Amino acid sequence: MSILPTFSMLSGRGKAALAPVVLAALLGGCATGGPVNPRDPLEAPNRAVFEFNDGVDRVLIKPVAQAYRAVLPQPVRSGVRNFFGNLQDPWIGVNNLLQGKVEAGLTDWFRFATNSTIGLGGVIDVASGMRMTKHNEDFGQTLGVWGFPSGDYLVLPLLGPSTVRDGLGLIVDAYGYGGFWLPRLVDPPHRVAWRNSLSALDIVNLRATLLDTEGIFEAAALDRYSFLRDAYLQRRRNLVYDGNPPREAPREP
Repeated sequence: MSILPTFSMLSGRGKAALAPVVLAALLGGCATGGPVNPRDPLEAPNRAVFEFNDGVDRVLIKPVAQAYRAVLPQPVRSGVRNFFGNLQDPWIGVNNLLQGKVEAGLTDWFRFATNSTIGLGGVIDVASGMRMTKHNEDFGQTLGVWGFPSGDYLVLPLLGPSTVRDGLGLIVDAYGYGGFWLPRLVDPPHRVAWRNSLSALDIVNLRATLLDTEGIFEAAALDRYSFLRDAYLQRRRNLVYDGNPPREAPREP
């Protein structure tokens, strides 16, 4: 499977500094032979990136995630997940407000304030117990709400499934995510080390949460690439329309 097949749906987006380079590379080399899938005109380069991601995952990310899960008990891993989820909430709130969902946006900010204080820096998710719903919004979804089309499907190196719209959204998300700003509270000589350490922990913890579900993915997919592409596109469309998407017109070849 790709390193993090749901990375852009679940994780903070601080690793998106690669996005401009990736978009330029893929959009600059689109010509392929044979029939073109209207849902995926970049299928040939996308499959190549998919295989690259899969290889890196097998050799590096997955073994580290397995060791991480073996060493750390579930409560500790849940605390790490809560911590990074808390860093996402302020930017999620901004996107809810940009989409006109004022109540949801304010809830996201109250979640952050509550978990950052009572929840010991977000390690304990107190807010969910107080019925403050955890939301999932990003700038790619905001662009979709504003009417921007998704564009072609893309597989980004190390980041996994995306689209042209979501790839552009990643660039903005990278600067809105709390994980981008947190290292700036540290003295300048140590900022890079803190940023890299936080990013690595976020990736490994997220990958560890996917270990139990990847068997379903492997068993269900005759073509893992197509299965993941279709699942990603469907889920992103549902997220943009909050679970109630209109009927989609077929795309012309």
